Amino acid sequence: MVATDKPAYKVVGTRPVRPDGTDKVTGRAEYGADLRLDGMLYGAVLRSPHAHARITRLDTSKAEALPGVLAVATNADFPRVASGNLNLGEGTANPMWLVDNLLAGEKVLYHGHAVAAVAAIDQHVAEDALALIEVEYEVLPFVIDVREAMLETAPILHDDLRTAVRAAGVAPAPDRPTNVATHLRLEKGDLDAGFAEADVVIEREFETSMFHQGYIEPQNGSAFWNQDGNLTVWTSVQGSFATRDQLSAVLQIPVSRIKVVPMEIGGGFGGKINVYLEPLAAILSRKSKRPVKMWMTREAVFQATGPTSATYCRVKIGAKRDGTFTAAHAYLAYEAGAYPGSPVGAGAQCAFAPYNIANQVVDGFDVVVNGPKTSAYRAPGAPASEYAVEATINELAEMLQIDAMDLRLKNASREGTANAVGAPWPTIGAEAVMNAVKNHPHYTSELHGDDVGRGVALGFWFNGGMESSGTATVTADGRVSLNMGTVDIGGSRASHAMQLAEVLGLEMDDINAHIVDTDSTGYNGVTGGSRVTFQGGWVMHDLGMAIRQQLQERAAGLWDVAADAVTYDDGSVVGPDDADGQPRRMSFKEIASKLSNSGGMITVSATSKRNTQGPAFAGHIVDLQVDRDTGKVTILRYTAIQDVGTAIHPSYVEGQIQGGAVQGIGMALNEEYVYDDQGRLRNSTFLDYRMPVANDLPMIDVQLIEVPNPGHPFGVRGVGEVPIVPPQAAIRNALYDALGVNFYQTPVSPRVILDELLPKD
Repeated sequence: MVATDKPAYKVVGTRPVRPDGTDKVTGRAEYGADLRLDGMLYGAVLRSPHAHARITRLDTSKAEALPGVLAVATNADFPRVASGNLNLGEGTANPMWLVDNLLAGEKVLYHGHAVAAVAAIDQHVAEDALALIEVEYEVLPFVIDVREAMLETAPILHDDLRTAVRAAGVAPAPDRPTNVATHLRLEKGDLDAGFAEADVVIEREFETSMFHQGYIEPQNGSAFWNQDGNLTVWTSVQGSFATRDQLSAVLQIPVSRIKVVPMEIGGGFGGKINVYLEPLAAILSRKSKRPVKMWMTREAVFQATGPTSATYCRVKIGAKRDGTFTAAHAYLAYEAGAYPGSPVGAGAQCAFAPYNIANQVVDGFDVVVNGPKTSAYRAPGAPASEYAVEATINELAEMLQIDAMDLRLKNASREGTANAVGAPWPTIGAEAVMNAVKNHPHYTSELHGDDVGRGVALGFWFNGGMESSGTATVTADGRVSLNMGTVDIGGSRASHAMQLAEVLGLEMDDINAHIVDTDSTGYNGVTGGSRVTFQGGWVMHDLGMAIRQQLQERAAGLWDVAADAVTYDDGSVVGPDDADGQPRRMSFKEIASKLSNSGGMITVSATSKRNTQGPAFAGHIVDLQVDRDTGKVTILRYTAIQDVGTAIHPSYVEGQIQGGAVQGIGMALNEEYVYDDQGRLRNSTFLDYRMPVANDLPMIDVQLIEVPNPGHPFGVRGVGEVPIVPPQAAIRNALYDALGVNFYQTPVSPRVILDELLPKD
């Protein structure tokens, strides 16, 4: 671990046992599918067999007549919702399209699109009922490839969709139906002048597949719509308040009438922010007057929940012979799936972020295709754009005969240099990460063996802020009960408790951290965007300082001294010496035991919406070997280096980085969506959608760089997004080192490698 100006802490930086560990290893923790309620019904969903088709007839009468079926729902059961823009934290949603995605309206737009839902006394009856629903389709031409979808001759998904041009100096799009929902542009400097200064110009094209988050637990949702008009939902999601907001939008009921109870969650990575089943369960509950539970099959998860975008990216970079970048242009076309809303905007902002390039333009296109609506996936948008940039930079380094890391260091972003939108960078660790990569024993060691290669790449994520809230109560035995509304996926119970304990001078075990429902605490944004430890840390700071202030006032009353004469020091209140010259001091536990007799117990609440989050950078090094006979790639060694600001719980931080790196390795080598010539997904199982497993991988070595974020009381930067960004480019660059072949698509599966290596007929 490399630290820069890091203060000494008592709790922060230690590795205590996770507070939710016992419940999870003993099976006591309840996930969404574990819920049991009196009179509960079971829901199931009928899905489209076509990629694009108009629904000409939908008859549910036979299903409704089946004994044991208590409710059937279709798109017609939703209120008509106007077009709008609902902020989900990581991405936005148009309620009108959200309804149409929940249950198809006039058309189905992808294989697996939900058409109708039923609720029955058990799962078997519900599935039997699906077979009785009669649907007639007029099959339409479909389009899945992003570049084909942009052509004027492409099948149109939405007749009323027009291109929104968010680019200064770009002519407005023509007023005709299109699949291009948005054209955005980020521009800095003079691109033409920058390329005119260059001695060398390189331009390359890249493609990436759709990648699924691959969480172990499928989507689920249970609901009870009480006859008093109040709706309660139990679900495993990344944001209980975002779920509440979506339910309110699509069901047209006030948020005050909705309570969302967050269950434990078996992974999300951005894919469990959008709702899929919760509104269906709510409608079925309202119609049946019973609670309804629903969950997805794994096939449905792949078919109908959001993967990340497949992309086409074109990158052009100009440089002087000494390696100075003079200009850069990126063209990014991202699939949004069936409805607008890909992460191309974030991809555009991240593309050139590690580098100080005076003249640059990034054009981004959000394009609808006949596939599932995309969702956030760990640094959404960044892995594809930075893959293209990092791969191009490695080729440029070879052209200039400059070491790959020396070229990056020469052009590194630093504090005060301008980012993609022209704003100066705050304190950042890009240069520290690059130096750590260049000087790491992994980078400087020798490679041995045949068909062995080494690659490096950088990654960036700006990290989120959003809003967090919490409530803390001091108990009479000297502990603190902490209520939070951010779902714990990667250890927020521990990271929040540790930060509150640090402020109060207590141990982490003195904080009882709880994740509560939307009625029991203030608003909290989603667990995503690498925001929770940052923003939640501010809440913990504010809660702790409020408790300290009240304890000082209580102690002043007990000692009969002025409040400003009492201070707080390392878990104790300290006052002026008494009449006998003896120091006045009470520990946290001592004064907590006196609260009921000094004005009552202490409960405080805090909300934070600071925007001082710290950008984060990472650099990865990978060694690999290729079997020329089979095309199999073996990862021999992998090192991930990342600026984390301050590692609150280093074990959690290292785990986040290792997990992100592994997901990126999957993107680089094996994972992809495979559609047939009818637009049907053919690999919707974990057997066929090939994710890395333990025996595919070496230990992922992690080096933490700590350049504290000055915008946080403990210097926190988000850590969960950045590590998924570098792997695709690092592995691609290592494959070139091993084989002398540059690949321009991911995944570079054995089939792709053999296509390059085997003799052509």
